[in-house]
Amino acid sequence: MAPRDILLAVAVALVWGLSFLAIRWGVDEVSPLLLTALRYLFAALPAVFFIRRPKVGWPILLGYGLAIGVGQFGILFIAVKLGMPIGLASLVIQLQVFFTILLAFAMFGEHPNVWQIAAAAIAFAGIGVIALERLEGAALLPLTLTIVAAVCWGLGNMAGKKAGRVDMLGFVVWSALVPPLPLLAASLIFEGPGAIPAALEAITWRGVASIAFMSYAATIFGFGAWAWLLSRYPASQVSPFALFVPVAGIAAGAIFLGEQVTGHEIAGGALVFVGLLLNVFGPRLLARRAGA
Repeated sequence: MAPRDILLAVAVALVWGLSFLAIRWGVDEVSPLLLTALRYLFAALPAVFFIRRPKVGWPILLGYGLAIGVGQFGILFIAVKLGMPIGLASLVIQLQVFFTILLAFAMFGEHPNVWQIAAAAIAFAGIGVIALERLEGAALLPLTLTIVAAVCWGLGNMAGKKAGRVDMLGFVVWSALVPPLPLLAASLIFEGPGAIPAALEAITWRGVASIAFMSYAATIFGFGAWAWLLSRYPASQVSPFALFVPVAGIAAGAIFLGEQVTGHEIAGGALVFVGLLLNVFGPRLLARRAGA
């Protein structure tokens, strides 16, 4: 990869990692479901008026928007509101890699290789170590919700895979039209009709900046730049940069929020990260050895 493109990939990973800090600050001022709706409302508008709709049917756009916008981020925002540390959340959500592999096997018949199976086993062992310390209901619930969010991300990846080779920036922007209405309806039901007035009264410049960062930096810039990189380079060269996301998320939690991780979380997080590394680099190392 060209040095400029390497810097772009690192910038995307950094933005996605910092977006967890924006989530934390956002849910402190706006209820989670309403906050998610606002993220996608501003991600779609006004961009949808300037970016052409991709050549893909509405069912796929609906599926992607519901899985990513309502499922992944709606549930993740609730988990963070309930106390999931953003550093740990940025790591656990990367389980989407393995859920994507499993769903691709179930839906498209793509057989995982031995490296992917071993990597998944190590990563889920790490989640088990983290869960051991969170067996009390209040602490276990945010962890469970984050894992569910990772499953939804995997489902969204299946919708993206079904879409095929399309303009991914247009795909992201137009699918962003989907989440606001169901999220606003869910907010009205579960958070009450007072959620919007409460948000308007409580929101500060930091809350507004958090929504803007999630909408434009994390969604428009992040997904758009990532899609551009994937169009220029093999996925095997681009995907490893996603490993910087939990690094940035953990660093942001420690620096800006003073988050401290326990021994169990360090050990479990290390296993998850080893699993991710093995999934990305294991097949490549095996191929090099075979070639040698």
